[in-house]
Amino acid sequence: MQDETIIKTSKVGQRLDSLGDADHVSYLMFNNQKIRLVAKITIGRQPDNDIVIDNKLASRKHALIQKIKDDYFLKDEGSTNGTFLNGNRLPAGKYVKLEAGDRITIGNANLVIS
Repeated sequence: MQDETIIKTSKVGQRLDSLGDADHVSYLMFNNQKIRLVAKITIGRQPDNDIVIDNKLASRKHALIQKIKDDYFLKDEGSTNGTFLNGNRLPAGKYVKLEAGDRITIGNANLVIS
C-alpha cells in the first residue's frame, strides 16, 4: 500500500497538490537586499515610502505592490516617467500580476520578484 500525504483524487487533494507545486512570490530583491513582501508596499523617492528610490527619475509616490487574495500585483501611481515590468510600461491605473522572476524598473533602479 502506498502512503500519500495528499490524496490527489479528491477536489481538496488536487487543490492542495497544486498549491505545493506553485512557484509563490515571497520577496523582492533590491540593492542586494531581500525585502519580504507584505500586504502593501509603497515605492518612490519620498522618505515615507516602504522602498525609497533615491533617483530623480522616480516620483515621490511612484508605484505600489498590493497583495490581493494569494497573489501580488503592481500598480503605477501616476508617475511621470512610468513603471516598467520586464521592459514593458505599465498601463496607468491598472494592476498587473507579479510572477517569480519579474523585473520592475523605476528610473535606473531594478527590483526583482523572487
